[in-house]
Amino acid sequence: MKILISADMEGATGVTWPADVLPGTPQWERCRAMFTSDVNAAVLGFFDGGADEVLVNEAHWTMRNLLLERLDERAQMLTGRHKALSMVEGVQHGDVDGVAFVGYHAGAGMEGVLAHTYLANSITGVWLDDVRASEGLLNAHVAAEFGVPVVLVTGDDVACEDALGYAPVAPKVAVKDHVSRYAAVCRTPDRTAAAIRAAARKAAALAVRHEPVHGGPHTVAVEFDAEHLAQAVTVVPGVTRTGERRVAYTSPAMYEGIRTFKAVTTIASAAIEEQYG
Repeated sequence: MKILISADMEGATGVTWPADVLPGTPQWERCRAMFTSDVNAAVLGFFDGGADEVLVNEAHWTMRNLLLERLDERAQMLTGRHKALSMVEGVQHGDVDGVAFVGYHAGAGMEGVLAHTYLANSITGVWLDDVRASEGLLNAHVAAEFGVPVVLVTGDDVACEDALGYAPVAPKVAVKDHVSRYAAVCRTPDRTAAAIRAAARKAAALAVRHEPVHGGPHTVAVEFDAEHLAQAVTVVPGVTRTGERRVAYTSPAMYEGIRTFKAVTTIASAAIEEQYG
């Protein structure tokens, strides 16, 4: 049994505000340890549950945040940027039996601690086939096309509620309770590590590959906080303006859909001008 862990940081234990997740800040250095604790707890739990192999895919910002030296020696870690499927890189090779979303968060325009979708700001909403989408929802659809179920989700309580829509039977661990975008009631690392490890042990039983789900074509709509960003991303083939600050595109499958989304967010990032966005 092989498990892929997609590890994001905003939904990690103790994380509540931007400095906690921005590489290079003192707070980021401090929170890296708690982020690593969450991921390592999942690694340990999956091995407890019978996994033969666990691959951790770094999915936050520079994708160089986890402390490799603190992971269980049986795990491997994929670190660094510019991966074909970004947050779920590795799911496409036909050897993954289940994927875990560790440290996930709610999507842009939703309530939730540090809620966003790919870009920290600038995107105010994303919709997949007219359903407001988080990164979890988008990535779950990608995994489904390769026959891989989502077997575990950790994050704040809002992220866990969001996961009911795309991974209803997967165990969910809330490491903190949302108060505002930049505040939460946090559990201690010892408590969250124990809860994540126990949940991952149970989740291992759900890691059973299924027939690929080909639900396309899929339409993705993206809304920005400034009209010039909507204009800028229309350089991506197939992306068209559907409103002053909104664009949309249709892809035959989510494999193409998430890659186009990655292109859209990359172009939008390049078009942001300092404080004016």
